[in-house]
Amino acid sequence: MEISLLSSISSPEDLKNIPQAELSALCKEIRETIIDTVSKNGGHLASNLGCVELTVALHRSFSSPSDNFIFDVSHQTYTHKLLTGRYSRFHTLRKEGGLSGFSNPDESEHDLFKTGHSSNSISLALGVAEAKRLSNDPSYTVAIIGDGSLSSGLAFEGLNNAGRTSANLIIVVNDNKMSISRNVGGIARHLAVMRSRPSYLKFKSRLENFLIRIPLIGKPLRNSVYRIKKFFKNAIYHSNMFEDIGFSYFGPVDGHDLTKLCDVFKSAQMVKNKPVLIHVITKKGKGYEKAETTPDFYHSVAPFSPEKGAQISEKTTFSDVFADELCVLSDQNKNICAITAAMGMGTSLECFRRRYLERFFDVGIAEEHAVTFAAGLAAKGVIPVFAVYSSFLQRAYDELIHDAALQKRPVIIGVDRAGLVGEDGETHHGVFDVSFLSSIPGIAVYSPACFSDVRIALRKAVADNSGITAIRYPRGVEDDVFSNYQSSSDDIDIIKPSEQCIATLITYGRITAEAIKAVRILEKEKIYVKIIKINKIVPLDTETIKNNCSGKVFFFEESISHGSISERFCAAFEGRVTAVTLKHGFVTHASVKSLLAANNLDAESMIAIIKKECNL
Repeated sequence: MEISLLSSISSPEDLKNIPQAELSALCKEIRETIIDTVSKNGGHLASNLGCVELTVALHRSFSSPSDNFIFDVSHQTYTHKLLTGRYSRFHTLRKEGGLSGFSNPDESEHDLFKTGHSSNSISLALGVAEAKRLSNDPSYTVAIIGDGSLSSGLAFEGLNNAGRTSANLIIVVNDNKMSISRNVGGIARHLAVMRSRPSYLKFKSRLENFLIRIPLIGKPLRNSVYRIKKFFKNAIYHSNMFEDIGFSYFGPVDGHDLTKLCDVFKSAQMVKNKPVLIHVITKKGKGYEKAETTPDFYHSVAPFSPEKGAQISEKTTFSDVFADELCVLSDQNKNICAITAAMGMGTSLECFRRRYLERFFDVGIAEEHAVTFAAGLAAKGVIPVFAVYSSFLQRAYDELIHDAALQKRPVIIGVDRAGLVGEDGETHHGVFDVSFLSSIPGIAVYSPACFSDVRIALRKAVADNSGITAIRYPRGVEDDVFSNYQSSSDDIDIIKPSEQCIATLITYGRITAEAIKAVRILEKEKIYVKIIKINKIVPLDTETIKNNCSGKVFFFEESISHGSISERFCAAFEGRVTAVTLKHGFVTHASVKSLLAANNLDAESMIAIIKKECNL
């Protein structure tokens, strides 16, 4: 692929020197570069292809890094990275030691925050803008948020407070009618109405410009007309909620028309003492036909052939097994309902939606609401099952405690993507759920190691009506070591060789596979180690584990150390336990295999630690 314009850009200032007539060619090069890189490394494709012109126009119209851009979620920042001096390293995207797939201030001064979760951009931007106002900094703060992210309560909280600011704050709503799946709820309908009435906005702008030029009476006349105009606007629109809460509204604007985008950004900078909201219409997957046709499928992809397109994986995942078993149980029990927070495909609940539409609830990007809504369902005898990524569940911690646990509501949480997730990195690793879930009174937490464990745990959860039950399972597929494994319904399984053991290895979840591999290798060397596999990690049956330990005791755990299960076990165990957990802190992006090895949680590391501690 021949690159000419893009390779000449080392900063946003270089972009401003490119003639307007060449910008279309630049956008084409950017799309080709994104498609080429994502096809090799994997990553977020459709969202990045949809905001190429938008990002180019932002950097043409503003002056980063003095003007700050805060991208919501930031999974759509690939163009931003290419325009801010990271083109030469772009081939390292999502690779170990390479560029992050999200914004990252460690990479560039043009990134102010590390963000990977949705709906926080408005609150962050408002804080930055107010800090600038207090220090008399006249630069602009721009939040770029997708329409899907507006379904979150945090976005509403930010909008509610931002509407009264006098700081130089601009919010760009990138409206592509999508989050990952199709958007749901009132905001989506409201934006759809606004998209259908662009003529009103044109009339408003022309009228104000005309009136303000009339000497002496222009401003009073404009104010009088404004009151009349608002009456007619409400008759046409019914309401524009953004103007009603204090914003100066521009739009809808074609998000792929660079000239119009630059014009509206310049107009927005002329508004003083009032926040601005710009409504931009884009097409997710723009420029790559396959992604345009099925943007949800191309939201995030593994490496693929651009010519053939991304392929549907035929491998069964933990998410698939959880959703499939939920459907089996729902055939038998009509009280079971499924809940997703805009992640029907990601959590594999689309099969449930197709079969039991009346019992399927997609609440949008609103994890807090999802948990409280589930508690309401449970109060009337419904069995709610909320499938959610581990890192997204963090946002609903208060609701888990107050609305579910305190009320003793039998809510089931499918904690998807538990543990390390690989290349998505720091904002997406599910390494905190064990610590925060295990602190909740009355909760039961299962951590399956294989597919059959998932099915058993879900059956037990549906049968239990005493409180919250969380079932945490990893991203990806079952390890081959479980091909002939027979799961039990016991909370603890003991896997021991026929010979006398010199040590006991305790673990749970995905890395049980690594423990089995380690023990098999050691057995070939005539070194015999027992495995205690914990299926139900909360509440922990410490006495049963203690009574079955032999020799030196090792606890390997794919969780942060503070609040870990091994920490609790060590406190109750009489004698020395060697506990190996993830190093305390945030885990960067790399393959799961590499991260397990780096944290001494793979089979080879387990063998080395056991041999060292046992003086072998």
